[in-house]
Amino acid sequence: MSKITRAAPLLLAAFAAAGCASAPGRTTNDDRYEGFNRAVYKFNDTLDRAALKPVAKGYRKVTPQFVRSGVGNVLSNIEYPGTFINQFLQGKFLLGLKDTGRFLINSTLGIAGIFDVATPLGLEKNDEDFGQTLAVWGVPSGAFLNLPLFGPSSMRDAPSRVVDWFTNPLQYSDLPWEAEWGQRVINVVHSRSELLPLDETLRRTYDPYAFIRDAWVQQREFNIFDGNPPPETLEDLDLEEEPEEEELQDAQPQQ
Repeated sequence: MSKITRAAPLLLAAFAAAGCASAPGRTTNDDRYEGFNRAVYKFNDTLDRAALKPVAKGYRKVTPQFVRSGVGNVLSNIEYPGTFINQFLQGKFLLGLKDTGRFLINSTLGIAGIFDVATPLGLEKNDEDFGQTLAVWGVPSGAFLNLPLFGPSSMRDAPSRVVDWFTNPLQYSDLPWEAEWGQRVINVVHSRSELLPLDETLRRTYDPYAFIRDAWVQQREFNIFDGNPPPETLEDLDLEEEPEEEELQDAQPQQ
């Protein structure tokens, strides 16, 4: 109950801020802290090569596909309350109700989420977090920020992880700390194993850091706009390019 009491002010503040929604805040690749970010990337990459990647490869080698699918389903279901909570905070009440139903169905009929029973019933999986909610409320991303151990983020999304922490139902359970940390380790290893097929593509890129940064920004925008960026977003981008063309024309020598 003490954790719920501490989380309550955050949730109340979130609901209060929801009334201030405007146009969604854009996510940019503003890399003003590039020196720091590249140093963190090098640290994360070194740690990944030395420990995480070998463990993930071993996990993928010894674990059958159907077991990995079940593990992924359970891990996703554990964190799914964060999705429907943020759906409600963003004013997507119908989607919030559907995602609540998805969570309840998979938690019961799906045996604690091992089996994805909800998708065949038409309840598709969504992905929301408090960083996306802030964006929907009109909060811009600020500068890109690479976090130790966690990877790509932004000045908006990094602190929002605190709120996401409180939407995980395991925070309110009486599990022993060994089980709680075991779940986190499995989550990290499983998530890394799912990214192994992308390693070859990343290896062939000229600048892996910039590739990951830009890919994360694009994926973030895709998620915030639910895969459908509004037409005005493209128009805004075109307007930003027009002055550059005019400047080029003005810079040409007059004959």
